[in-house]
Amino acid sequence: MKNLIIRALTGAVYVLLLVGCTVYSPVSAFFFFAIVAAATLWEFGTLMNTYIGAKMPRPINAMAGLVLVAAVWLSAIASPQTAQMFALYGLLNLYIIISALYRCSQKPLKDWALCLASQLYIALPFALLPLLSIVYDAGTGTLAYNWIYPLALFIFLWVNDTFAYLCGCSLQKYIPAKLFPRISPKKSWIGSIGGGLFTLLASVIIWWWQPETMPLERWLGFALVVILFGTWGDLVESLIKRQLGIKDSGNVLPGHGGMLDRFDSALLVIPASVIYFILT
Repeated sequence: MKNLIIRALTGAVYVLLLVGCTVYSPVSAFFFFAIVAAATLWEFGTLMNTYIGAKMPRPINAMAGLVLVAAVWLSAIASPQTAQMFALYGLLNLYIIISALYRCSQKPLKDWALCLASQLYIALPFALLPLLSIVYDAGTGTLAYNWIYPLALFIFLWVNDTFAYLCGCSLQKYIPAKLFPRISPKKSWIGSIGGGLFTLLASVIIWWWQPETMPLERWLGFALVVILFGTWGDLVESLIKRQLGIKDSGNVLPGHGGMLDRFDSALLVIPASVIYFILT
């Protein structure tokens, strides 16, 4: 019961912070996701340094991710500071490469590869979020912040995860087919299908609530992207943890594990959603 209470309180604080910061303003959204990106990069570096003997420079790598998020957010609002931010990001990456000479790294290629991979896998998705929320208003000729799209993305992820778990627990004994047993033995096809159906229903509800945003079929397509890439994102993180031989990526969120555990699905969903909106 104590663990359940801790898990519920942690989850409530997490949801309130994400929803509140996303809805309140683009500034609060930027600070929230920039901090999340830096914390997740730090956690990733800790895992790699601890379990596979890497020597990732965690502070600089985390700072580089934060700067990348800032650079793209500034670019989205056509800020004159954008070029300076991208220059600083390049400088931090140069430091990561050159510092291997002075840190006596035995396997610098591995350290560089892991830093680059973490920037692509973790920092870039959070940096792309303004491409979903900051749009050009043709009527006024100005940029406008629309929080409904990033918020809907996370709502779809939560609905998909929650109902995949509930449907899997209640129906798996009747339809026991496993989704991906080599990577995640507990996930079932029936749970995944149930979570997907409820996510599509959630997209219909959001369209009914905000019909002026975009047509229903585009909302349904958005939900399908989240369902598909959210599942892959979860499995990718499970693959990483299985290789490292760990259950959770960290313990920063009591009852929920680490930052990677909480945002694993979003790391693939965000870039996939940006591509979806560009192509449609």
